[in-house]
Amino acid sequence: MAVELKKGQKVSLVKKTASIGEILVNLNWDKPKKRLFFASKPVDLDLGCLYEMQDGKKGVIQALGKRFGSLQEPPYVSLDGDDRTGESEGGENIRISGARISEIKRLLIFAFIYEGAANWREARGVVTLRYPGNEDLIVRMDEYDDTQTMCAIALLENTGGNTMSVEKLVRYFRGHRPMDEAYGWGLHWVPGKK
Repeated sequence: MAVELKKGQKVSLVKKTASIGEILVNLNWDKPKKRLFFASKPVDLDLGCLYEMQDGKKGVIQALGKRFGSLQEPPYVSLDGDDRTGESEGGENIRISGARISEIKRLLIFAFIYEGAANWREARGVVTLRYPGNEDLIVRMDEYDDTQTMCAIALLENTGGNTMSVEKLVRYFRGHRPMDEAYGWGLHWVPGKK
């Protein structure tokens, strides 16, 4: 069972026990289709998130710059790895510690095209948010802007201590800094590499 969010729709994560448990945010996308004698160059979509803690600390989790995070220490958010081709069945995953949600103020889930042409329509990205005992939440990247390489997908915000709301965004930007400015994170950005 799954619930597909519409743009601008906000839902609250349902807590059935003291903690909502670990939250898994998964990004999957399509490989380019082969054409006669050649294939399109694979699009390398990267999953990441901006985080803001209740104490005001802010940062980014992403493969670029090897900022994979941790579930055991702040920000209690971790990126599993980097799928450079879209061929991994599991895609890319961010894990959020449900036991530490009270310490997290907000998370901005995003994807960006690290390599390959900006072709969001062909990539057909889908983010699935899973947590124990509840229906999956689906955010389809179903609007496209192939002039931009960054997409703000969803905003998770703390609502009352131990749970969060999830809002579908799917809004495109030319990079990290414009997205940061649009959502008021205020981080200092420098060029990075994997």
